Amino acid sequence: MPSVEVRGNSIRVKWWNGTYKLGDDGKPTKKKLYDSASGPEPGVSFEDEDEAHKYGLDREYEVRHGKHIPHASSKTPMDEYAWTWYKAADLRPRSLDAYKSMIKTVIAPDWQGRPVGEITPIEYERWKNSIERRYSDNYAAQLCGLFRTMMVDAMTKYKLRADTPIVTHSRRGRYTKKKVRREKKHLPIEPIHQLAVNAHTVWGYTGWAYIWTLAFTGMRPPGEMYGLQRGYASPYWPASEPDDERREEAASRYGTRLHALRVQHQVYRVDGKPMLAGPKYESHRTLVIPPFLHHMHEAVLASHDQPFVFTSMTGRPLVGTNFNRDYWYPIRDGADERTGRNARPKVPAVPEMAKQDIYRLRHWHRALLDEPGADIPKVAKEGRLGHELPGMEGAYSEVTLAMEERIVKYLQEVWEKRVVAAGLWMPSFPIRLPLAAGEAASPLFSSLPVLDG
Repeated sequence: MPSVEVRGNSIRVKWWNGTYKLGDDGKPTKKKLYDSASGPEPGVSFEDEDEAHKYGLDREYEVRHGKHIPHASSKTPMDEYAWTWYKAADLRPRSLDAYKSMIKTVIAPDWQGRPVGEITPIEYERWKNSIERRYSDNYAAQLCGLFRTMMVDAMTKYKLRADTPIVTHSRRGRYTKKKVRREKKHLPIEPIHQLAVNAHTVWGYTGWAYIWTLAFTGMRPPGEMYGLQRGYASPYWPASEPDDERREEAASRYGTRLHALRVQHQVYRVDGKPMLAGPKYESHRTLVIPPFLHHMHEAVLASHDQPFVFTSMTGRPLVGTNFNRDYWYPIRDGADERTGRNARPKVPAVPEMAKQDIYRLRHWHRALLDEPGADIPKVAKEGRLGHELPGMEGAYSEVTLAMEERIVKYLQEVWEKRVVAAGLWMPSFPIRLPLAAGEAASPLFSSLPVLDG
């Protein structure tokens, strides 16, 4: 039963909060811990002893039914809780990196010192409006989504709150125009070609092949592109496949008829160190590629002896570069002429790609497969991008060899008709001198550690 104490003009009630004091060994003792209150809410006092007693009874009811939030827990500062939540989160490394950045730069500073259990719906709405003014629509939505997840976990997993401060309701008050996705304009192949030409100027033949690989496979940048290894590239695969069953199946399916590469890994930086991990959503997949792209990969691999197909300007893994600053922005936005040791001609901007992320080339690949002349089934298009079809369609659909042959034929025709026949500029293949006597053979796979899960 709760106990009520009257001290002068103050009335205070005390109740057992459902926990016990911990002993020196870290185990609970038989000594109960109590919470207390001098009013039904901060700044408001009890009117009489009866109200205080009923308040204590309500709290004990919550304790018995697992709904009580200990006073000390509800006082946990939001910034402290955010980092505790982050350390306990079971997420993929790239998600952890994104969440770490959002907590460090926005959530922890904005909510510093504010107790988790005292955040109100009005405070949340004010914060939401503030970040929508300060940041892009996409980033603000990500921040709100992360905050919502933290509040749900604070309520259900960690018992720091009794409810969530995020209230959903039908629109009232000032009308706000519904936000829509940015309209995608049609992107012909000529701007893609100019990107590839610029990449050749900035990065060499590797850059030329990188742009066309992304545009004609739809692989996810940057992780899947960074993580494509020599042993999983079409000049070596499937003969180099380490899994016996997969190697035999792929050799039987494709033989010498089709060229294919294997999307098996991405490259992440975990605590500053590069590591291999499975592709997003564990979407391991085999991609058939047209002959022209296969020959590009042969040329790139002949130009170096590193385990990754695409290397940096200095021949190292791309994961260690500032890719946007040193590669993508000059390729997309153009750059002035350079003289001296790092001389290169002026790089023209590609206006059709202004402010676009390199991920736009993955979307371009999907649009290419959607063109009327492609005649490619949905299951083959989604599988190529690493997506799963929902429902019964996904359960019963299958990508057949005939579908893959149709994809290869179509992509090769696009290349020959829109690039080769159009007389667009082509670089010559790079030539590498034969290996010197005693030089080690090219490594097929990277020695980077593989991240489980």
